[in-house]
Amino acid sequence: MIIIPARLASNRFPRKILANINGYPMVIATANRVKDIDKVIIATDSDEVVNIAKDYGFKAIMTSDKHKSGTDRVNEVANKLELDENEVIVNVQADEPFIEPEIIQKVKTRVESAIKSNEDIMITSCYKLIDKTLADDPNHVKVITDHKGYAIYFSRSKIPYDREEYLNYYGHLGIYGFTKKSLNEFCSLPLSPLEDIEKLEQLRAIYFGKKIAMTEVASQSFGIDTPEDLEKALLLN
Repeated sequence: MIIIPARLASNRFPRKILANINGYPMVIATANRVKDIDKVIIATDSDEVVNIAKDYGFKAIMTSDKHKSGTDRVNEVANKLELDENEVIVNVQADEPFIEPEIIQKVKTRVESAIKSNEDIMITSCYKLIDKTLADDPNHVKVITDHKGYAIYFSRSKIPYDREEYLNYYGHLGIYGFTKKSLNEFCSLPLSPLEDIEKLEQLRAIYFGKKIAMTEVASQSFGIDTPEDLEKALLLN
């Protein structure tokens, strides 16, 4: 199942999930991109979004407006639906209207592989090679991994520090794969200091010693955090 957290309020880009993307509200454009992979549910705190989703043939479920992260919102919906603990849930951010469907499939497949092998991971996600301009942009999250492909750290800063100016940088895509069980476990953890400092929810897992399995992908997509991001994305697509 794909669950799209869709909070209407946004400090940097007011009502961004309803911004026009080639004739569709952003959240609907995102849902359309991934609807052939699995069933799509929109998790929102807005009656307006519920009604818009219905107009376009998608189911939306109301959630609390008190959640600190999109994943907490996804978890509320997963619990309301009473999903099986091994149900694969992919959290696709509403601000990824140009995400390639094959990337969602890769994340979903990685969770399924972990289930079959009984691999001890909490989250699966993905990253791509980015240039130094994007690496310098705090709106584009960077990640570093260990030799097994598990995330070591995520940051809005350029990581790692490159004294020789030759390193590749990797940008994190806001796609998260869970089982229902691992999603509940993640959301039962207390908020972490790192998560609060960087404003990156995935750091909650790392802070408490949980594994995030990363997959490298090729993608032209990126999360839209500002009106300038939207202009750039529309030019590229």
